[in-house]
Amino acid sequence: MAPIKDLEGVWGKPTSTLDWCEANYVVTPYIAEFWNTVSSLALIFIPILDLVYTKLTAPKRIHIERRNYMACLAFVSVGLGSWFFHMSLLYETQLLDEIPMIWGTCVLVYLFFENNSKPNSRNYVLVVFLVLYATLITGIYVLVINPVFHQVAFTLLVLAALVRGGYCFFYLKMECSPALFLLSVLLFVSGGVLWLLDNGLCMHLRHARSLVPTPLDVGLQLHAWWHVLAGLGAHCQFMFSYHSRLRYLKHRTTEWVGWFPLVTIIGKENGHIK
Repeated sequence: MAPIKDLEGVWGKPTSTLDWCEANYVVTPYIAEFWNTVSSLALIFIPILDLVYTKLTAPKRIHIERRNYMACLAFVSVGLGSWFFHMSLLYETQLLDEIPMIWGTCVLVYLFFENNSKPNSRNYVLVVFLVLYATLITGIYVLVINPVFHQVAFTLLVLAALVRGGYCFFYLKMECSPALFLLSVLLFVSGGVLWLLDNGLCMHLRHARSLVPTPLDVGLQLHAWWHVLAGLGAHCQFMFSYHSRLRYLKHRTTEWVGWFPLVTIIGKENGHIK
């Protein structure tokens, strides 16, 4: 099987420590990994939709805690970093992708661990711990330049959020949405499997893509599909945390669990909006 050669575009030769399975500059000389870049839009626009939706659908007299908006903006930064990284494959933009992944997921972890705290409270101990964790991981990663180290650190944060979600539902018996929780797990696991297959079967995938014309080869761009599934998984995690927090604060909600799950506030449990 002859290897599929990468082309060279306006960004020059890749300087990043990672060069994914998608062939470089095949579609346009301005984008190194076309499908990986385009799929990053899922990581950008999904949290923007979450932010706008939670803002517009909340009754005027119900205060939405700032932490929810911060989580959405943190995920937007991850998507923007991913866009620039896959577009250029430069080391600087790689850091612009990977460092926000750590910091943004720390915000999500905070949401999960504080979904049964007092209204508008702040857990400064947890904030300090997460800031120290993110700072330590960032510093070590910049020094050792080992992608596996970053991947392990990121995975630990995702697992922490998932374990906390399961703990709230199964042990604390909080009013949570099991469908949202299980869907987030399914999406992240499925995306993780595609990520592994994209790395492990790269030469076979590249050969298969060479037999299919663009854009039909998008179905074989597994890293791009990881972006989509990760974006939807993060969305479900956010909605799960948002829903459990609202129920803890005694807000009445309605949930729609379909291809794009949503949670809406419809009032207070006593029938009044305060």
